[in-house]
Amino acid sequence: MKIIVLSDSHGDRQTIEAVAGLSADAIFHCGDSELGADDPVLKSMHVVRGNCDYDNNFPKSVIIDVKGKKVLAVHGHEHDVKRSLMNVYYSAKEQEADIVLFGHSHVYGAEMKDDILFVNPGSTLLPRGGNPATYAVIEWDETLKVTFKTMQHEAVNYMEKKFF
Repeated sequence: MKIIVLSDSHGDRQTIEAVAGLSADAIFHCGDSELGADDPVLKSMHVVRGNCDYDNNFPKSVIIDVKGKKVLAVHGHEHDVKRSLMNVYYSAKEQEADIVLFGHSHVYGAEMKDDILFVNPGSTLLPRGGNPATYAVIEWDETLKVTFKTMQHEAVNYMEKKFF
């Protein structure tokens, strides 16, 4: 299974187009695209509404099955992800999610808690913390690998977990 995740592109169609053309089982945008829900560049992906998105046609969250994994996507501002993952963790438990995707902080990261994978892809336009602009690629078969890539598609960091 392969999922591509981006977030916080803040009106930059070029970065969305660069990621939307990649091959994956599913592509998610975790909000703050600042585009309309009917924008053709978003057509091929699952998109949620961020705090800078004013089109109410975006859902606040989506839960999608991707190759047997239940994926919950939110922006993160309503879950206060800049302070803690606890609120989004409780949402994940309620939804029985295997993977949680979120943005809002503009800082990439991945971690496992109680066999739930949490991924923030960072920002494709306005990264924070001295990081480059990034998106995330999640590959999960016998091994789980989350790779953070620049807009030039170069890996900058990754997390890997083997299951026995």
